[in-house]
Amino acid sequence: MGLTPEEQLHAAAEGRPPPVSLIGWCRLWLRVAMLAVAVVPTVLLHYLFRIVRLPSPWPRLFLGMAARICGARVKKIGVPLKRDVFYIANHISWIDILAIAGGSGSAFVAKAELQKAPIVGWLASLNRTVYVARNERLRVADQINQLREAFHDNWAVTVFPEGTTTDGASLLPFKSPLLKVLEPPPPGVMVQPILLVYDARGRNLAWIGEERGKDNAIRVLSNKGSFGVRCVFLDPFHPRDFPTRKALAAEAKRRISEAFEERTGSPPEEFIGHDWWAGKREEPELPSDIAR
Repeated sequence: MGLTPEEQLHAAAEGRPPPVSLIGWCRLWLRVAMLAVAVVPTVLLHYLFRIVRLPSPWPRLFLGMAARICGARVKKIGVPLKRDVFYIANHISWIDILAIAGGSGSAFVAKAELQKAPIVGWLASLNRTVYVARNERLRVADQINQLREAFHDNWAVTVFPEGTTTDGASLLPFKSPLLKVLEPPPPGVMVQPILLVYDARGRNLAWIGEERGKDNAIRVLSNKGSFGVRCVFLDPFHPRDFPTRKALAAEAKRRISEAFEERTGSPPEEFIGHDWWAGKREEPELPSDIAR
């Protein structure tokens, strides 16, 4: 008898990739083929638009299609600002990038490990993702400079201030170093929080514990059926109303937490931790600052 989705999640989090059936591999390669078919015309059209110096909608359209091909049924709720916006979102999976990009066209800041993941890293790079090494504190200044350049090029950038993915039922404290780009905020820029809510099937595909990016991509692409993702664009606010980046991060988390409770019926939990999911700790602790 095969593993249940919950058992697969625990095995994956412990660094033991669950077995993929023959049908699962067929699903995976079918989805890869569909991505390949979708990407050829969109990339060609994207570069054509760039050559003639027209705004290109094609990365956004392709990443939205990619989310659906990967099994995500994204429901966009609310109205995303089109430009001069700094999105702040909770983080569950690399699917977050596809869902938010498909709904807004935003560029991203993501952890450096994502760049090395097959297919996933390439999809993220297509939309000018800025990769940061979160364990290299001495590079924070370089990362902020990269972020400023990305914002100048795209006018809409998304950050995941938790610094890691969670299990979809939790929120971590929002870290503030990358929000330094808003001290002081560029003229006219707004901050818009985004709440991502996955259904039960989607939460079983969360990227947590010691699972490698490649193994998570295989698990998602070989998954049977689809899963729901609600991408909720909350009301924007002026960063100038919050004097420090820590205050700004706290305000974004407050709004996302309240929206989570409103839409799920219960407040977000404290993240139990990647070590617990990886089987390295029997009794869950409630750390205030965990870096994947």
